[in-house]
Amino acid sequence: VLGSEHPDVAVSYHDIGRVYSAQGKHEEALLQYQKGLEIQLQVLGSEHPEVARSYTNIGIVYGQAGKNEEALVQFLKSLEIQLQVLGSEHP
Repeated sequence: VLGSEHPDVAVSYHDIGRVYSAQGKHEEALLQYQKGLEIQLQVLGSEHPEVARSYTNIGIVYGQAGKNEEALVQFLKSLEIQLQVLGSEHP
């Protein structure tokens, strides 16, 4: 009914990623988060707060896996979107 590119499908991928992350299955978590991010980018565009949140979640998983450089890249992407969309004065 929703189709494979509906934002709710992206949320489901992120939920699965969260579970894998909690289990310490970092590669599986990243795969699920990436699937969700791809849908969000197609449907919402690259400058949407949900996309920023996805980059943050991916960064968290990289950090948990000890891949700090990759984590930083994701956090910086998230910050850039947030500053563009919300502005530097947003609480």
